[in-house]
Amino acid sequence: MSKSIYDSRQWRTYSFILIAILIVIATVYFSNSLSRKLAEEERNKAEVWAEAMNILTAPDTLDHSDNETPISYKDLEKKYGETEFTLMNLILKIIDGNNSIPTILCDENNVVSLHKNINIPEKDPETFLKNKIEEFKTTNPPIVIKIDDGLDQYLYYDDSVFLKRLLMFPYIQLSVVFAFIVLSFLALISAKKAEQNKVWVGLSKETAHQLGTPISSLIAWVEYLKTKDVDGAYLKEMEKDVKRLGIIADRFSKIGSNPDLLPLNINDSIKTSCEYMSTRVSPKVNMNVALPDEPALVLMNDSLFSWVIENLTKNAVDAMEGQGRINYRVEINTKKIHIDISDTGKGIPKSRFKTIFNPGYTTKTRGWGLGLSLVKRIIESYPGGKIYVKNSETGKGSTFRIELRKYHK
Repeated sequence: MSKSIYDSRQWRTYSFILIAILIVIATVYFSNSLSRKLAEEERNKAEVWAEAMNILTAPDTLDHSDNETPISYKDLEKKYGETEFTLMNLILKIIDGNNSIPTILCDENNVVSLHKNINIPEKDPETFLKNKIEEFKTTNPPIVIKIDDGLDQYLYYDDSVFLKRLLMFPYIQLSVVFAFIVLSFLALISAKKAEQNKVWVGLSKETAHQLGTPISSLIAWVEYLKTKDVDGAYLKEMEKDVKRLGIIADRFSKIGSNPDLLPLNINDSIKTSCEYMSTRVSPKVNMNVALPDEPALVLMNDSLFSWVIENLTKNAVDAMEGQGRINYRVEINTKKIHIDISDTGKGIPKSRFKTIFNPGYTTKTRGWGLGLSLVKRIIESYPGGKIYVKNSETGKGSTFRIELRKYHK
């Protein structure tokens, strides 16, 4: 069963995102609820305004033989007594008090008799008002004002500027919160990556430093044994292993340093690495190398690239449980060089294609899960370098692809 030391961190990240989403949903819900209540209040105000207009335009209220004559307080005071005038004064205040809700009063033929809180252009105002009526119809249902002679008037109204802004507020807030979440997530990833880089570099440098002393001692012992009566075959093998330790220490010392941009024919490097690994893996593993005739030149450090091939080979052997076939294939095009390494192992689930490169991810009961992460760091430290799982099928095997920028002399 796979494990990762970053699983708990991932769950904390997902929890943070989930909480942020819940906050956004709650905010949008309450904002929409408030908007609905305000819309109801505005409709109630519009209905009160319509009722006031109904009372004011009733036949027994004023003589409307001249429809263009404005209604004034003086006219009301002449027609009614003090008590009734106070009531009419209140009605006029209700009508005049609407300073925010755009309204249009018209008959069933859309002939406008009154409008309020609408900026009318000088050019073709009638067409403008008719268009506004059609627009208001889609916003709110009209309020019907019953006239005593059987005729009806219709009050069309739009949402106030304040309500429109309130309706837009949840979406603006959602955008702001979403941007905050994205920036916070990117900052978290950047901080975690910087922390990982420091750990990687520090660990690598310290490992190279610690290996230096025993390697120097072993070199001295090999030279001393050469002066004694010791089988030369044994000494030769010991010398190979000591040199190998020196290469490993050199690799660790290069982690975190600026990569050496030197032309390298990766065909030779792959061939050498496969020859080295073939004697150190199970004899039941068949390693097939398909290399082009022309040199595959890239800017790469030979020692680090060999480390990549060896790690991917070990990973393939583990996936096949020491039995199967590994294919190495190099393809050259005009700008890039592709290296495909395929195995006949147990495969990788598609959901884990990216996770397997995380430090700490491993499918083995023992192991730190640093091999593929190290491979990714080395490849991506070079311009145009990329490594990913090209394809994989459970029970049939996987193919890793390395992309490197082609070097032109």
